[in-house]
Amino acid sequence: MESLQVIKQRFGIIGNDLLLNRSLEKAIRVAPTDISVLVTGESGVGKENIPKIIHALSHRKHAKYIAVNCGAIPEGTIDSELFGHEKGAFTGATTTRKGYFEVADKGTIFLDEVGELPLTTQVRLLRVLENGEFIKVGSSQVQKTDVRIVAATNLKMRSAISKGKFREDLYYRLSTIEINLPPLRDRLGDIHLLFRKFASDFAQKYKMPTVRLTDDAIKMLNNYGFPGNIRQLKNIAEQISVVEEERAITGQKLLEYLPTEGTNLPSVVNSNEKSSNSDFASEREIMYKILFDMRNDINDLKKLTLDLLKNNNSDKVQEENKHLIQKIYKEKQFKEQDENRVEVVRINETYNNLEEDYPFTETIDADESLSIQDKEIELIKKSLERNNGKRKLAAKELGISERTLYRKIKQYNL
Repeated sequence: MESLQVIKQRFGIIGNDLLLNRSLEKAIRVAPTDISVLVTGESGVGKENIPKIIHALSHRKHAKYIAVNCGAIPEGTIDSELFGHEKGAFTGATTTRKGYFEVADKGTIFLDEVGELPLTTQVRLLRVLENGEFIKVGSSQVQKTDVRIVAATNLKMRSAISKGKFREDLYYRLSTIEINLPPLRDRLGDIHLLFRKFASDFAQKYKMPTVRLTDDAIKMLNNYGFPGNIRQLKNIAEQISVVEEERAITGQKLLEYLPTEGTNLPSVVNSNEKSSNSDFASEREIMYKILFDMRNDINDLKKLTLDLLKNNNSDKVQEENKHLIQKIYKEKQFKEQDENRVEVVRINETYNNLEEDYPFTETIDADESLSIQDKEIELIKKSLERNNGKRKLAAKELGISERTLYRKIKQYNL
């Protein structure tokens, strides 16, 4: 069995972190067997190196090694890619085609992003893992294959299983041995080593002196979170090597190449939070809310009108129904007596029968708009004022999603 240091040199792995060493040791130990392996870790940590190590140290090393990115193959063709198809199985199938499991017989298949597989394909894959059998698309003949499967994913598999996106039985079949690669932010001692290696490689590639970091730049690099892990560090090293004329990189200069963490990213929404399934549903809810408010206003107007008709003393009616007048015509307008004072029509006679016609009664048109769009704007403004401009709270109060509220604010130029 080759030593850990020899393996690192052979596959170009840089770093002495204990978690990294532990993962590599597990890969070396499991390689001579035919046990299925699941490699987990964040995107950009170098998961593709583990299946290469396992294949190179196994008895299958002289057979084929095929890496398949499951997330890059369309759902409609992935079964054909993996298991092959017969001529005429579907439109465009002009010839019989071998799938990866048939081509890689006696070898190793690396299924990258295995969590992206459709559920129907997961059933086929489970059968291959259980007894080595598969059926081509459009065929009824069972075929045998002898392949070693190494899978990788950056998803949290337990969460995917609970959501019904991944089969639990397939997960246990794939993860007989699970190897987790640590994120770069947990390998503090390796970050500068990796940067130096990348800087040296790019200096040779572009035929220029190697860039180096000052002490404050090294400290800043180690304190950065690296959401993109090794892939992001490599890109930063390449940018600096090409763009900067000065070969000594200070912390201030390095800061220009480190994206601010947490910006320009989609907001995280709590899955337990009540939200609409679509913009249409959100708009429908706010329309219902507007109609209910309009109905309440009409009922209040009816009550006020009836009180005026029943009672000859309009001043008394105004005093007793002050809250209704404020609600209907808005408190701000009610206070501005010179501009929007509510005009009350005095009726000199009392009528007991309220259902008879009043041909002499003057009809007063309300100034308030009954437009649904105006009501919608008014509700949004009120909610934003009540919540001190906090859009998240305003959206929750209105019963719509934040995205819909942002769109409405932009649409109405609020």
